[in-house]
Amino acid sequence: MMAASALAQQPAAHHWAIVLHGGAGTIERASMTPAREAAYRASLAQAIEAGAHVLDRGGSSLDAVEAAIRILEDDPLFNAGRGSDFAADGRNEMDAAIMDGSNLKAGAVGDVTRTRHPISLARAVMEKSPHVFLVGEGADAFSVYAGLEQADPSFFFTERRWQDLVRELKREGLPIPPRPAGAPPPPAVPAAEMESPDEHKYGTVGVVALDRAGNLAAGTSTGGTNAKRWGRVGDSPLIGAGTYASNKSCAVSATGTGEYFIRLTVARTVCALVEYKGLALQAAVDEVIHKEVTGLNGDGGVIAVAPDGQMAWSFNTAGMYRAKLAEGGKLEIGIYNDEP
Repeated sequence: MMAASALAQQPAAHHWAIVLHGGAGTIERASMTPAREAAYRASLAQAIEAGAHVLDRGGSSLDAVEAAIRILEDDPLFNAGRGSDFAADGRNEMDAAIMDGSNLKAGAVGDVTRTRHPISLARAVMEKSPHVFLVGEGADAFSVYAGLEQADPSFFFTERRWQDLVRELKREGLPIPPRPAGAPPPPAVPAAEMESPDEHKYGTVGVVALDRAGNLAAGTSTGGTNAKRWGRVGDSPLIGAGTYASNKSCAVSATGTGEYFIRLTVARTVCALVEYKGLALQAAVDEVIHKEVTGLNGDGGVIAVAPDGQMAWSFNTAGMYRAKLAEGGKLEIGIYNDEP
């Protein structure tokens, strides 16, 4: 029998918790068909349940974050992986980051074009390289070196995002690039009918999780912004801006106009308010989103989870695709800003 002193030294078991977002923006009931809303809710449920399954089996928060994001990256409804926005030159250039709250290790990639799951590439950077952030051709080359699944650029093509690009380039008076090699032929459906209800939303996917060992993790993946130019990279892969995790405070993933989130180092600021000012998690995310981000006329939102199982989200847009689930609790899914 184990001595009482040894039992006392064992760490207390935690109840797992997981929170997910699929992007924030102009997401309104009036422009959402019942079928599309049902599809979004089903996809959010599928992704968060995949992460919850990992946690419920005693898996790590890192594994749960990666598992959930990989599903969202494969889902063309979301602006990450397959379904990513197009840059102005007609390419899909994807960013991702992941962070381990137990040791502050992190990995990130920017402007990758051939990795099926950018979140897995970010994790490979963290675990299989001495670096934190790789970009462009170097990141693509490292992906091959790390043995990750590769995909032809045409794999990431979706007609919906292509039509978003065409409309935006026309609006800006910029040239429309050739349709990507390997893409299917143009559909007969008029472009107006292809328009998404959340056009120009700030699409990103992210997951934060707490495992039974008490460790936090955060991950974020995105296709960037529609019609971006000049190699623009937003906040998603920047540790401290769009992604951050520390067992001393919380784990955070952001979505929004990245330039504001970068200037305010949003994810790290939320964690600092929890760690140094002792704010409750919901108060911290509201402080940053509704005061600091809104104060700069920025828009977007965050999700967060704390070591004690607190879960929170906050956003100042018309909607944010979101879901949360705690061990023994009920799955909560929301889209619009009038939902809990």
